[in-house]
Amino acid sequence: MSDVVIVVDMQRGFLEPGHPLFCGEEARRVIGPIWRCLEKEVKKGAALFFTADTHDPDDKEFQMWPPHCIKGTEEAEIVPELGEYVAMGTVIPKRRYSAFFDTDLGERLAALGPDRLIVCGVCTDICVMHTVADARNRDYPVEVVEEGVASFDPEAHAFALKHMEKILGAKIIKEAEL
Repeated sequence: MSDVVIVVDMQRGFLEPGHPLFCGEEARRVIGPIWRCLEKEVKKGAALFFTADTHDPDDKEFQMWPPHCIKGTEEAEIVPELGEYVAMGTVIPKRRYSAFFDTDLGERLAALGPDRLIVCGVCTDICVMHTVADARNRDYPVEVVEEGVASFDPEAHAFALKHMEKILGAKIIKEAEL
């Protein structure tokens, strides 16, 4: 089987100004590397999954964070810059940090039997790291594209990269290594 690319929460609510959890211009810089990653991996036959933080208006997560990515709103949509690849893949709505929690991602991956998972997206220290942890707990080889992840918190971003590599056993790769 070929590889699977998991693009984590590249949504308008996190990547476009004016939304309550806009991650900043630093996060917008990952759009290009992710687009190039998708371009390369699609040519190799990779399957694509796009996670989408998707909440009900009364979600308990809003006790910690401002309301964001509410079902049916513009901010819950994947950024249009990745639209052509979203059309080739599968969107996995999720309501918690990990893309595996209360979704069918685990079953979909088991059916595909990928050689490795390539993970990119936002935020490095939140949804990316929790998704990588759950993938590693399922014994998948995971590679995280360093230029393809970002967070609004530079210190937490650096910690998450180190944690994913040293503790979770994910390989942190450069875009050029794809």
